[in-house]
Amino acid sequence: MAGARAAIRYAKAVLSLASDQKSAEAVNNDMKLIADTIAESKDLNETLQSPVVSSSVKKAILLEVFKKSDKITLNLIDTLVNNKRIDILGHVALKYNQLFDQSKGIEVATVTTAIALTADLEKKVLAKAKELTDKNVEVENIIDESIIGGFILRIGDIQYNSSITNQLNKLKREFTLN
Repeated sequence: MAGARAAIRYAKAVLSLASDQKSAEAVNNDMKLIADTIAESKDLNETLQSPVVSSSVKKAILLEVFKKSDKITLNLIDTLVNNKRIDILGHVALKYNQLFDQSKGIEVATVTTAIALTADLEKKVLAKAKELTDKNVEVENIIDESIIGGFILRIGDIQYNSSITNQLNKLKREFTLN
């Protein structure tokens, strides 16, 4: 991904500044909103990536969409526009969220299931995640019907796969080896 290293640097700088000014939580909320909005709005994402749209138009759009954001967030938008890096705003927002969670000792667990998680299943997944990491964990659910049943739990570089598809593949390998 182009700009990944730059996104990390901007995110670290913004987190440091926000922490110093005791507004890291507010900026984190802004960054979640920015990341979600850019991911969900194809038009906004294409506008930010477009070399045809001028920086002043991009800045005006972003300031209008995110006008209730913290001062630090608005300064980040201004800085990215001035440095001609506004196209990486979504990546900066995602990296900020990751760095903020790490600073708070929170790990994000990605749970892939065939259907949406129920409250009972979410408790079981949280217990398994806590067992694997010994950290506070937040669950993000991804629905993938191809796993048939069970779940795949991914926390950082740890993966626990208890999907039906995985179990069927193991059986298939055992039968083909014998």
